[in-house]
Amino acid sequence: MVEDLRGYLRPQGDGHPLYPGAVVLVARDGKVVVHEAMGQAVKYADASGAELPADQQVPMRPDTIFDLASISKLFTSIVVMQQVEAGQVNLDAPVANYLPEFGSFGKEPITVRQLLTHTSGLPSWMRLWRPYPDRASRIAAVLAVRPSAPPGTTYVYSDLNLITLGVLVERVTGRGLDELVRTGITEPLGMVDTGYNPPADKLYRVAATEFQTDPDRGMVRGSVHDENAWSLGGVAGHAGVFSTASDLAILAQAMMNGGSHAGHRVLEETSVTAMLTDLNEGFPGHAHGLGFELDQRFYMGALASPRTAGHTGFTGTSVVIDLLSRSIAVLTTNRVHPRREWSSVNVARRTVADHVARALDVAPRRGRTAWYAGHADGTTATLTLPVTLREKHTRLGFDLFVDTETADVLTLELSRDGGATWSPLPYVVSSRGRIAHHDGSICGFTGRHWQQAYAEVDESPGQVQIRWRYVTDPLYQGRGVYVDEVRLGDAQGTLVNGEREADRFLADGWSQATR
Repeated sequence: MVEDLRGYLRPQGDGHPLYPGAVVLVARDGKVVVHEAMGQAVKYADASGAELPADQQVPMRPDTIFDLASISKLFTSIVVMQQVEAGQVNLDAPVANYLPEFGSFGKEPITVRQLLTHTSGLPSWMRLWRPYPDRASRIAAVLAVRPSAPPGTTYVYSDLNLITLGVLVERVTGRGLDELVRTGITEPLGMVDTGYNPPADKLYRVAATEFQTDPDRGMVRGSVHDENAWSLGGVAGHAGVFSTASDLAILAQAMMNGGSHAGHRVLEETSVTAMLTDLNEGFPGHAHGLGFELDQRFYMGALASPRTAGHTGFTGTSVVIDLLSRSIAVLTTNRVHPRREWSSVNVARRTVADHVARALDVAPRRGRTAWYAGHADGTTATLTLPVTLREKHTRLGFDLFVDTETADVLTLELSRDGGATWSPLPYVVSSRGRIAHHDGSICGFTGRHWQQAYAEVDESPGQVQIRWRYVTDPLYQGRGVYVDEVRLGDAQGTLVNGEREADRFLADGWSQATR
């Protein structure tokens, strides 16, 4: 993984590196297993990409402090949930109950919950640093914005949702958002390098972001990159938090632990469950809890599942929390340094997640190995079993592990003409007491555990071929597909024992894997 990430420091197809520098941290069961820094925290002098002299560049280090951009939304969401626990806020109450000026242009029914799940109908963004002259007028403009859709009718990821929530918690508590985050999250959890507007004595550890000309800020370092958050004084509900990979991992571990870490609780378990449970089932592809994104393959890669939570930041940051394996993957980069147009780091985010996923064991169901279909994109892999049937009724049994994206499909097929044509072979899957009937194909997240499958092969005696065909699309991967303990039998007894007769299989793209 680290080797691949270092490769992105070199110029890519467009002539630019993916990022000047990065820090990656991976933890499993509360233990850090990878924590590496690479590249430069400060490399460029201006927007053209002119490099600073070598002695003026600043190397990346494990404790480099990054502008988290939209990962800040998680901190605001946690503060909101703390106020819910304190009885100050009701998730299903109209926002206008707390912010009367919000209740205009049909926004009166919008609830706190809808702001947290991005189903409020508010527009995604609006410019605040122009034409509004000060923080008060900018906040007033956000609260007075016209919705782009009726509440609850669509999913639109919106900075305005979280800016509004930041104002809401400040209003109900009479305290600043920065103070609420500090006293409610970072201090209890010991996140010593996390907060808004980093102090001057930590500037030497802060990664540079973008050279900005509109507004005219020059090379931004130590001040929030997001222009709207900057215009609000660096403290806003949608952006403004700075942190290190280590501190982000602490926050992730606290969520994984149900709201506490190292003896300090910041949320009740019921609140954490609500934050990590999909409340957007009516908007497929936009799974979202109260603040956290869920099951997003584009950056969670092979770790994605309904039980995987996280968030990204525009500056090149991401955190992934895989509850099923108790794994955490944090990637912090300064990809907008010196210009935001240079790159997207989604491929690097997936690189981290995919390597973590592949490091997790899939122990063979029986024996030392299981058949594995590989993890390449845009390929077809086949595992074929030629067999001579002896009876009219033959039963095929096999064990199956399937964790793919929905466009990567495993199909069980049968050929009666030596492989010239194939027909789907329906089968039944038993998974921890649940029975599912398949028309021959299976895909998606099925639980990351072994399942038992069987099919009835009702064919006249003679030669047939049975195969497992795995087809992947050009982008994204899950943990993959494994087949083990293949058994074929009829009234006369065992016809094929796959554990003892592995050489009977014709593998094209499949291999025998030990894990």
